[in-house]
Formats: sequence, C-alpha cells, structure tokens
Amino acid sequence: MTVEQAVHPSPNDSGDTGEALPGLFSRLHAAATLTFATVMFLTGFAALAVVPTLPTAAEDLDGVPLFPLVAGSFVAASLLGGVLGGHWADRSGARRPLALGMVLSVVTLLVSASSLSIWQLVVGRFVDGLAAGMVAVSVTTAIGQSYPEYLRPRMLAMMSASWIIPSLVGPPIAGVVAEAWSWRVVFYGLAALTALPAVALVAVLRRAPAGDDVRAADLPPAEERASRPPLLVAALLSLGAALGQYGVSGWDTRHLLFVAAGVALLVVFAPRLLPAGTWRSARGLPTAVLLRGLTSGTYFTVEALVPLMLITERRVAAVTVGVAFTASAVLWAVASWVQGKLLQDVARHRLVTVGALVMAASVVFAVVGSFSGVSPLLAMAAMPLAAIGMGMLDPCVTVLSLSHSAPDRLGHTTSAMQTNMNLGQVVVLAFATAVLNAGLAAGASRLGGYAIAFSLLLVPTLLVAVLAVRARKDANP
Repeated sequence: MTVEQAVHPSPNDSGDTGEALPGLFSRLHAAATLTFATVMFLTGFAALAVVPTLPTAAEDLDGVPLFPLVAGSFVAASLLGGVLGGHWADRSGARRPLALGMVLSVVTLLVSASSLSIWQLVVGRFVDGLAAGMVAVSVTTAIGQSYPEYLRPRMLAMMSASWIIPSLVGPPIAGVVAEAWSWRVVFYGLAALTALPAVALVAVLRRAPAGDDVRAADLPPAEERASRPPLLVAALLSLGAALGQYGVSGWDTRHLLFVAAGVALLVVFAPRLLPAGTWRSARGLPTAVLLRGLTSGTYFTVEALVPLMLITERRVAAVTVGVAFTASAVLWAVASWVQGKLLQDVARHRLVTVGALVMAASVVFAVVGSFSGVSPLLAMAAMPLAAIGMGMLDPCVTVLSLSHSAPDRLGHTTSAMQTNMNLGQVVVLAFATAVLNAGLAAGASRLGGYAIAFSLLLVPTLLVAVLAVRARKDANP
C-alpha cells in the first residue's frame, strides 16, 4: 500500500459507487492491524506489570529518594529512542525500528530483574525507555503510513483496546507475586513470557511483504526526505532530562547544580526537535505537539507519585494499587473506544477539551486523597479518572497532529510528539518532585507535600482545555 493510497482516501471517496470502504480487518489492512495489535499487547503486558512494582523495588534497594530518577530515566531515554525511531521510519519504513525496539524491551527486563542497586535499576529503565521510544514512534508512524485518515481514530482506539487484557491480569498478578515472593520474580517472569513472542514477532515483521509497510519506491527521493536526525541534540536532551530528574531528588547545592545543568540543556536543545512555535502555542501542529506534552506530563506524574504515596506513606498493599492500574488501563481503552466509535463525528479539539477537564477533576481527587483524615482510596481513584481523560483526548491529539503533517513527514511528526510527550513528563514530574522536596525541607509533612505537588497539576490540565481550539484541523500551521 503506498503513501498516496494511505493518506488520501476518505469516507467520501466511495462517491456514487456505493461500495463500502475497507475496514481495519479488510483484506487490505488485516495483516497490519493484527501485527500492531500484537505489539501493543506485548508492550502493554510488560509495562502494566512492571510499573506498579517500581515503588516496591526502589524501597527494597534503599532508593526511594531516587525514585524520580527511576521513573525519569525511562522518559529521558524515550527522547532519544523517539528521534531515532522516527527518522528511521521515515527513511525506510517502520518495521525495522519496531523489531529492534521489541528485542530491547526483553533485554531491559533482565537488566532490571538482576539489579543489585538502585543505579542498576535506573540503567534498566533507561534501556526500556530507549526501546519504548522506538516502538511508540514506529507504531504511530506505521499507522499514519498504512491507513487512510478515516481509519486512524479507529486504529488508535484499537491500540488502546489491546491493553485491556494485559490491564486485567498484569497489575494484580504482579502485585500478588511481589507480595508473596519478590519484585524480581515479576521482572524475570515477564522476560520469560515475552521473549519467545517478541522473537516470533521480529520474524513476522522481517517476512512481511513490502506492501504492508511503505515501499522504498513509494518514498520521496532521498534528498526530499527528512534530513539526518540531530542525534547529538537528542542525546544531550536526554542527558538534560536525566540530570534534572536526579537533581530534584535532593535540596542541597549539589542537587541544585544538577537541576540548573539539566534545565539549561533542555532550554537550549529542545526547540531544535520540535515544530517552530510549539512553546508559544502557534496554531496547528505546534499546539497539537504542545498539548501532547502537557497532558502526558500530568498523567505520568499522577501515575508515578500517587502509587509512591500510597505504598510508602499510606501503606496500601501493592496488590491494591495494582487494581488501580488495572482500572486505569481498562477505562483508558473504553474512553478511547468511545471517542473513536461513538463520538467520531465530534470535532477532535472539543474532545481534547472534555478530556482535559476530566483530568483536572482527577487532580482534585489526588489532592483531597492526600489528607491524612481521608481514605487513601480517594487518591487511588485519581488514577482511573485521569485515564478516562487521557483515553478521550490522547487519540484526538494524535489524529490532529497527523492531519497537519505531510505524508513524507509522518515519522518526523510522531517523533516530535514523542519528544514533547517525554519532555512534558520530565518537566512536570521534576517540578512536582521539587515542590514536594522543598516542602519537606521547609518542615512540611510528607502528605502535605504531596497535596501541594498534586495541586500544581491543575495548571497544565486547564491550559490544555483552553488551548485545544488552536490545534483544530482547519487551524493554520
């Protein structure tokens, strides 16, 4: 299937012929649909089982103060993986970076499982982030390359739906295993379960006919394709993100110097990987990319700090927190299905606004649930509520971004989205953690510090609700 065929058909193309347009499981798209769904199933199962165990692992390795670095190293590496995967996908199709990302995702489980210190766990999460960045960009690029515009919202909804089964069994089982045996068993078990399917998937991708991806003959001439990616810029940006995450783990001169160095690298190099005007919300693609960063940053911070607070401060069992992760993944998939199927005629930017307001409500739950006299279940409810908002708005932001992109720049666009998504996660989590640690240094209680940190998340969610209109499809780039 060529880029020209993939991009231009629309629901109106059937015209007077009366013929039904191809669906996701039509002969034309079935192979690609099943392949991408398999990738999401494997990555979802691993991710949803690993994340709930990270606070327990950090506590066991005497590294709770460095937990932001454990979470942030994943994000920092995703910056580099996204840039590399996006450029690679633009030049030769998405199959190869997707295959490499799947192999690396198995390797990182073994590295993390054998951790003897918090720093080895950081390295494992870094490799995982590199793989995740390549996989995420490759899959999104492949969807843009392989499906017409009218099928993209449905395919993105299916990507979320592919996480339903992993979300139902992954976090609860991981919580039980971590409680009964060890968090290490979770990592080793996931490596064993995913190794063979990952190898099989790589073999399938290598044998896939050229028509299932972008053929070399269909790509623009080499001189017209995206230029060589600024890998040095991406590497320095990843370094800045890692330095910042380490710096906010303390509140002394040394840590502040790390924060200053990280911020300097982000300010200098981030604009080189983003569309011009992203940070000032220029209409069209720049605003869509900005929205991805703000929403992902908020959700990631809720997903990282709420479980940490529940496990280390409120002493909620890991298996209970795993149930919250399960509910979050299921509700994300349901909300994504609703926007792609039942609300497909609603303007995408309006759904982004609705999703952002739902996320703002989840932040209020997190704040109130931080008070010692309130049941911790209220804070735990913030996670699935935030997932509803993200399931509603995240596919819409992706569709808006792709609609502003030329066919031969889809990889570049998805790479920019991935970059700003990771930047948003780094900046928002680092800022919330810095506020938390500053409050503790000033003598505030730990729960009070969490409440203050969570309250700051209202700012990005409300900004998204206001700015969404600037990303609408008919906005001028």
